[in-house]
Amino acid sequence: MTDIVHRRRPAVLGTLLVTALLGSAVPGHASTTQPPESPCPAVLLGKAACYSGQDANGAYYTIAVPKHWSRSLVVHTHGGPAMSYDPSTTTKDLAEWAVLVEEGYAWAASSYRRGGYGVRMAAADTENVRRLFVERFGRPARTYVHGQSFGGNVAAKVAETYGRQPGAYDGVLLTSGLLAGGSRGYDHRVDLRVVYQYHCRNLPRPAEPQYPLWQGLPVDSPLTPDDVLARLQECVGTVGDRTPAQQRNLDDITAVTSIPESSLPTHLLYATFLFQEIVGNRLGGRNPFGNEGVRYTGSHDDRALNAGVARFAADPTAGRDLSYDSDLTGRVSLPVLTLHAIDDPSVFVEHEAAYRETLRGAGQDGHLVQTFTREAEHDELSVAEYATSLAALDTWVRTGRKPTPRSIASSCGAFDGTYGGGCFYDPGYRPSPYFTRIRPRPGHTSWPAMTAAQERAWSRIDGVGIAP
Repeated sequence: MTDIVHRRRPAVLGTLLVTALLGSAVPGHASTTQPPESPCPAVLLGKAACYSGQDANGAYYTIAVPKHWSRSLVVHTHGGPAMSYDPSTTTKDLAEWAVLVEEGYAWAASSYRRGGYGVRMAAADTENVRRLFVERFGRPARTYVHGQSFGGNVAAKVAETYGRQPGAYDGVLLTSGLLAGGSRGYDHRVDLRVVYQYHCRNLPRPAEPQYPLWQGLPVDSPLTPDDVLARLQECVGTVGDRTPAQQRNLDDITAVTSIPESSLPTHLLYATFLFQEIVGNRLGGRNPFGNEGVRYTGSHDDRALNAGVARFAADPTAGRDLSYDSDLTGRVSLPVLTLHAIDDPSVFVEHEAAYRETLRGAGQDGHLVQTFTREAEHDELSVAEYATSLAALDTWVRTGRKPTPRSIASSCGAFDGTYGGGCFYDPGYRPSPYFTRIRPRPGHTSWPAMTAAQERAWSRIDGVGIAP
């Protein structure tokens, strides 16, 4: 990753920036060095022993073992991807997910060996930290992989890639997960990029060097995230201070893309800097995105929009490499529990519909239980709900009795009494199909987005995917 990209990473993206690697990212050998003990986050002082270090691939890791360990382990995959990582990455994650340690689970997480995009790489590094834990502390009675946001894509890939190894993983928890994979999970941001430029015409400006919008930004662009946000404000104004033209721009952009006003800045940053990262740094300048044949509706003048919006087709090899790196086959034989806010503004709840169809297409949807809450958050759902989710998954694995959304919802009250945060489950909710929210690309609407047969065939191609 270049220094200029690293300097651009704004606080507004948090762990998001931003979010879909390849076959050569097989797991390396976990470091045989004993993990050194390190200070725990303040919330876990006196409750656990913590360890941190760097594995043989250069990934930072953090491990926590509670004083009263249940002999079960949670291996965590974090969101993002961020442009770079340091030793604080996983310790901050541990503080955020301390409730799982407080519930008696050991916890381990990898920062991933480098910043930027790479799902298979991140999955391999996650498997490495699990192996490192086993070397140091012995094999747990049960091991769960938990993924949040982009980490949901990673955790689902861990389950498919390593979940069939005897004794490796027993269950999967996916929260607010980006589960449509990289080849389709960013299509709404492709649409945002072109619809924004049609209306705003300032990214790039007419007098600036022009470039294809699928690049997000050229790799040598001097623009910073603050610059991009300033141009967004220039186009759509701010609450209470908009011209009629700015209001019209905002109305058209949000209506056509289904992206709420509140998260428009974050999505636009993804559609510039994440695309710049994927195209410029991971795919050698090749384009994995396309919008040919997409019909845009909801604007004040759909005919003019569809006639004037930028159109492009994906490079087939770039699309293949992104798909191989990040798309899911649905071949998972472990119990999988998901949790998602209905009004998640960053990773739309329809990703859950895509994931169910992916598992159904592989004949594995019987392993899946999905739960939904009446929240409008992405990163920070109720602490009680996170504790409830892991407890429900653990009970399912231990007893073999598959829970229901209603039984999970009814068990949340006890955890709310302990941790607070509230219980907002909606047991009767079912998300609409993915392509009711995300505009479909002709010929790319069936699930799985990558079949197991495609994965096997592509794996035989030298250099396929995204290099670690």
